[in-house]
Amino acid sequence: MAADDGDREILQAGDGKDRKESGLKKHDPLFRPLDRKQFRFSFWYFLLMLVGLFVLNTVLLKPRVEAVDYSDFKARIQAGEIGRVELGDKYVTGYSMTRAQLEAYEKARFDRNKPAAAPKTYRAVRPADPGLIALMDGKGVEYYAVAPQNNSWLGTLLSWVLPIVLMVVFWNYLSKKIGQPGQGVMSFGANKAKLVAEGDTGVTFEDVAGVDEAKAELVEVVDFLRNPKKYETVGGTIPKGVLLVGPPGTGKTLLAKAVAGEAKVPFFRISGAEFVEMFVGVGAARVRDLFKQAREKAPCLVFIDELDAIGKSRGFSLGGNDEREQTLNQLLVEMDGFDARSGVIILAATNRPEILDPALLRPGRFDRQVLVDRPDLKGRVDILKVHARKVKLDPSVDLETVARGTPGFTGADLANIVNEAALLAVRNGRCCVLPQDFDNAIERVVAGLEKKNRLLNPRERTIVAYHETGHALIAALTRGADPVHKISIIPRGIGALGYTIQLPTEDRFLLTEDELLGKIDVLLGGRASEQVFFDGVSTGASNDITRATDIARKMITDYGMSGKFANVVLPSQRSPLFMPEESVPSQREYSDSTQQYVDEEITRIIAERYARTVKLIEEKRATVDLIARRLLEVETIDEAEFKKLLGEANPPLPA
Repeated sequence: MAADDGDREILQAGDGKDRKESGLKKHDPLFRPLDRKQFRFSFWYFLLMLVGLFVLNTVLLKPRVEAVDYSDFKARIQAGEIGRVELGDKYVTGYSMTRAQLEAYEKARFDRNKPAAAPKTYRAVRPADPGLIALMDGKGVEYYAVAPQNNSWLGTLLSWVLPIVLMVVFWNYLSKKIGQPGQGVMSFGANKAKLVAEGDTGVTFEDVAGVDEAKAELVEVVDFLRNPKKYETVGGTIPKGVLLVGPPGTGKTLLAKAVAGEAKVPFFRISGAEFVEMFVGVGAARVRDLFKQAREKAPCLVFIDELDAIGKSRGFSLGGNDEREQTLNQLLVEMDGFDARSGVIILAATNRPEILDPALLRPGRFDRQVLVDRPDLKGRVDILKVHARKVKLDPSVDLETVARGTPGFTGADLANIVNEAALLAVRNGRCCVLPQDFDNAIERVVAGLEKKNRLLNPRERTIVAYHETGHALIAALTRGADPVHKISIIPRGIGALGYTIQLPTEDRFLLTEDELLGKIDVLLGGRASEQVFFDGVSTGASNDITRATDIARKMITDYGMSGKFANVVLPSQRSPLFMPEESVPSQREYSDSTQQYVDEEITRIIAERYARTVKLIEEKRATVDLIARRLLEVETIDEAEFKKLLGEANPPLPA
């Protein structure tokens, strides 16, 4: 339950900025139409569609009519071959069936046992014959008249022109959708890069802080894009590709935007995953399309985020992936054929450089690798100043103190801290951010959200108080341990019933063997306090003993701090370089007897440190009891009160 800030792994990724990207406009000098085969509507398509409609209407949809002479028409009525007649203005049409017979035919036409003859239709030009009506009456023929057809322009418009116009509009819309990348069924080969106009990234080097070394490496890229002739005169060439490497959230994407913003050139941005589709060959086509557009917009920058999505080593896994490998091969070919004088520079970012294909990293492709690491104390102060520009801070806020309490935090984490502090200030009805808002924001990130509604029974609450006091006291008594910043028994996060926060006074990059053992002592202090005051232990120390065991194991296997294997590394399968070690289970590469020694040595170290911690707790029993009782009263003790309680419990000896 001890929260040690000196050894955190931050998983939140991001660059802390949310900039709007806008495309090139037609009036911009750099605007050029993309050389992409787009569908264009042609008049011949319209004519072909019109002929098809006529054929469909005249041949397939209309019933077959037999044209006969008028005398033949009357003869068929006389012979009883026509049962119904339609009297039109110009024509008379005769049908072989009456209405009743036609209905019976429609019902029986699908009955295989009772086939019926198909009806016939006859048509003749109608002369002025007053005897036709008498003939039909004598033969019992049904007859009716139809009104003359109205051939007005409105009827023609509604029946023919309007449907054709609607079809043309729909066709044109469909053709435009097909011509846009990523939106039509025919656009698989078009790249999905977002093009940002010259100077429209909205980010410069002033917006990037905490990575001064990385910025210095990229200054040459900016200078080359601004003044390429200076380098060509000397005979030097700028690197074709720059690979930004670092943990998530350190600002790799932000740096790429800043380079484009400083150089005032167009900026193509695409993710590595956007190249790969379910169809083999699509990714390679998108790579070709991207580089073709980049050459047309030169000088420009092409930024590929998460390069490991397509750049994974071809021998990294047993299973093959033809689409990803073809995409990678096409990328290698395009970069190898790139002219350094073309003014197109490739930037890429990844947090897993160890799995990239070696062909990507050779000179001539990604010539330069720039490490974008977690910021140090000065870098964190600069980052906090950048993110606090738009936040109203109280004069009492000291950003250096905030930076000192956030070791291991990335730029995205610090941006989140500033935002959380501003939200807490608004929630409490203040118009500016106070130092306690930053403290609470850090605690929310480190230990989780407060859960004041989680009620513990009195015994559990007492155990938690003595447990956390044990952590704090051992930290105060251990040489080289980080000072205690706060002790609390307010539940936070998932399963944390209390926490003890230690803040380092400075950034540490090396730890001695004694300091590692001191960390183990602090972690075991909570369980030792439970053992001394309650004659037993609880499950509350689960996370503590896990971390203590990991430190002891690393001392033996990684740091060579053991008797039998002094100065020897016992190899195991390594986790990704910039990813937390817990994300990949380790696999040992040594014998079973060595593993037995490692297990026994870990057990010995933990047992010895635990015995020492129990002894210290017993010696300072009164001090632990005083602090724990105070903690039960107020629930939270800060650094000043903790030091005061230590002084009251251990008054200085008289001179």
